[in-house]
Amino acid sequence: MKFATTLILFLALNFGALGIGTMFMDNGPQSLWYTSLNQAPWTPMGWVFGAAWTCVMIFFSVFMTFLVQNENLKKVSLLFAIQFVLNVSWNYVFFNQRLTGLGLLIIILLTLLTFYFLIAFKSTLNNNRYFVLPYCLWLLIATSLNAYIVLYN
Repeated sequence: MKFATTLILFLALNFGALGIGTMFMDNGPQSLWYTSLNQAPWTPMGWVFGAAWTCVMIFFSVFMTFLVQNENLKKVSLLFAIQFVLNVSWNYVFFNQRLTGLGLLIIILLTLLTFYFLIAFKSTLNNNRYFVLPYCLWLLIATSLNAYIVLYN
């Protein structure tokens, strides 16, 4: 598959995941439940989340494009599907169902998976593997925010 075609496919899938996750949020970040929680002092302003997720998904789409062109498609598809499910389900579990502890478990698994992408495909992708780094770093921040809510609420 050509690079541009594959990139467009992953952009659609990744932004689709963000859209599905947003639908499952039940007004999440604007809800009275969320705004009344004790939140981490380092919690960014609301607009930062949209900007960060947009950048993260663009970079992750580029990463996945390089990965499917250089690695076993079956293995990569399975890992991507797991990432997709974890990403979407966190929104539903955390915001809709208000299960912050289970949300923390999900986001920890998602974080571990993104770091697996970064480490496991070092020899295959060389420096192109760093396209997944923004996702890894953002998930570290998001995990810390979720953990703070679990610990202080």
